[in-house]
Amino acid sequence: MRWDVRAFDLFAPLYDLFMPPADEAEIRKGFFLADRDVERIVEIGGGSGRVARTVDATVVDPAAGMLRRARRRGLETVRASATDLPHPDGSIDAVLVVDAFHHFPEQRRCLEEIARVLAPGGVLIVREFDRGTRLGRALVAAERLVWFDSTFYTAEELEDAIEAVGLDVRPIDYGFEMTIAGLKPSTGV
Repeated sequence: MRWDVRAFDLFAPLYDLFMPPADEAEIRKGFFLADRDVERIVEIGGGSGRVARTVDATVVDPAAGMLRRARRRGLETVRASATDLPHPDGSIDAVLVVDAFHHFPEQRRCLEEIARVLAPGGVLIVREFDRGTRLGRALVAAERLVWFDSTFYTAEELEDAIEAVGLDVRPIDYGFEMTIAGLKPSTGV
């Protein structure tokens, strides 16, 4: 088990005390990009469900401690890694990844899995920290100090990675916290 996952298991009881509330407006902007009704939503790396609860999403996370917190909030949970999602092909209308993509192992494989489970016309919404900003560089250094195996992207790199798995890139917001969406073409990938 990766240190990141073990750390979140241990940190779960305190996690919500230190994390800011979700920016629901940025996420809702991503839903409007979908070419289909958004009913089946999963948040991958959703931890305690702080974001999932605002949009009624299922939480997918490998950290059991975080999933316990999400279940206490009444959320549906699935213990899984983003590298091997248990969902059937084309079964999800929207996938959220909020403040978690930098913790994913094998990020390219994770994006391929997300593209696989998205239904045609479905949307991926990634809210992540841009390592190209001054605050982003500070966050990279801070995560190294606590031994996280994080990999941060710049906005351009994240857009390229999303496009490389066959999703149409739709930027929503740039800055230290960026929001980049990827739309699965209705004709299939």
